[in-house]
Amino acid sequence: MSGRRISVVGTSGSGKSSLARRISEVLGIPHIELDAIHHQADWTPMPAQEFQVAVAERLVSDAWVADGNYHGKLGDLVWRRADTVLWFDLPRHVVMRQIVKRTVVRALTRRELWNGNREEWRNMFSLNPERSVIVWAWTTHGKNRERYLALRSDPAYGHLEFIRLRSHRDAATFLAVLN
Repeated sequence: MSGRRISVVGTSGSGKSSLARRISEVLGIPHIELDAIHHQADWTPMPAQEFQVAVAERLVSDAWVADGNYHGKLGDLVWRRADTVLWFDLPRHVVMRQIVKRTVVRALTRRELWNGNREEWRNMFSLNPERSVIVWAWTTHGKNRERYLALRSDPAYGHLEFIRLRSHRDAATFLAVLN
C-alpha cells in the first residue's frame, strides 16, 4: 500500500468499519466513520451540503482512514483526497451472516451507534431497505459490486491504488503487512 489516506468501502455489514478501525490503530492515523457523521439523532440524515463540509473538514490532514459508501452523496470528495481504496468485497452469504448477527446483538444490547441511534427490533423485520439494514445489505450487495468494479477502472481514479479484499483472510493478510 502506497499511502496513508485510505477509503474503505463495501456493502453494509461487510466489516468495513471494523477494518478501518484496525487500520487506524495499526497506522496511528485518524478514523473517519462516515455513518457517524451522516446519521444524526433519530436516524435523520445530515443535509447534503453540511455532510460534504463536515467530511471535507476531516479530510484536510495528511493521513486518515475513512469508511463508508457515500460516493453518491459526496461525489468524489473522499476519493479525490485518497491515495488508496480498500474494497471489502465479501460474498453475499458471508455479509448476510455477519449483518444478521451484528444487528441482533445491537438490538439485544441496545448499544448506541451514533448520535443516540440504536438498532430497533421492528426495523430488523421490515422488508423496507430504508428501515432494515439487513434488507439494505441484501439489495445493495450486487449493485455495490457492479459500481466498484466500474469505478476501479475509471480513468478519473487512476491516481488511486485500488485493493480488493475478498475474504477475512485477505483482510488479515493486509493488516499483517501494515505492521
